[in-house]
Amino acid sequence: MDGYITGFLVACQGIPATVFVSILSVVMGSVIGLMIAIMRTSKNKFISWISKLYVDIVRGTPMIVQALIFAYGVPQFMQSHVFYFKWASLIIPAIIVCGLNSAAYMSEVIRSGIQAVDKGQMEAARSLGMSKAMAMRIIIIPQAIKIILPAVGNEFVTLIKETSVLSYVGVVEILRKGTLLNAATYQAFPAYIGVALAYLVLTLPLSKLIAVLEERGKGSKKEVVEEDNKPVLEGGAA
Repeated sequence: MDGYITGFLVACQGIPATVFVSILSVVMGSVIGLMIAIMRTSKNKFISWISKLYVDIVRGTPMIVQALIFAYGVPQFMQSHVFYFKWASLIIPAIIVCGLNSAAYMSEVIRSGIQAVDKGQMEAARSLGMSKAMAMRIIIIPQAIKIILPAVGNEFVTLIKETSVLSYVGVVEILRKGTLLNAATYQAFPAYIGVALAYLVLTLPLSKLIAVLEERGKGSKKEVVEEDNKPVLEGGAA
């Protein structure tokens, strides 16, 4: 039993790095994903094609391969063809890879949220003299954010689990801690059970919170619909 407790406690030492990478990656992914989503909705075919190409490349290649390219391939290429280059810390390419990877998925989530907003609202905004960019910023995007919040939360949970691939490039997160413990004690089962429990400690509460927020969102929409469907009382006869 002591081995399992030790495995869990050691794995928990990697939680700060996992959470740090996940939060920064989701923020980075949301910002880049928003830009890509807007590019996808552009009437300019070239801009739309570039954004689609980015999404296809990122989603079509394994994240571990992307991590290896950025962590080891980029410095080697820079040293051979440009100038001496070395990452100050391997957590930097880890954040970049997770952020760019998240952006590809977030762009699709944000695009679906934008498309879910009634098109009449954009037309109404344009009729009031707003530019398309202003209408997107003030009217469309705030409504889209409310729609996509549960999906963004799910992406964050998914990203927490996907950071496990970063152990292969030397980032000391949850899985890396378990692997180092296994190398030191030769007790693989307790070490990796501890890793699994550490991930569950992070993901289960977040999943429950997302489910609650999703239910509240549905409740709010139901109240709005009921309010809109209330009959209007006519004034009494004179």
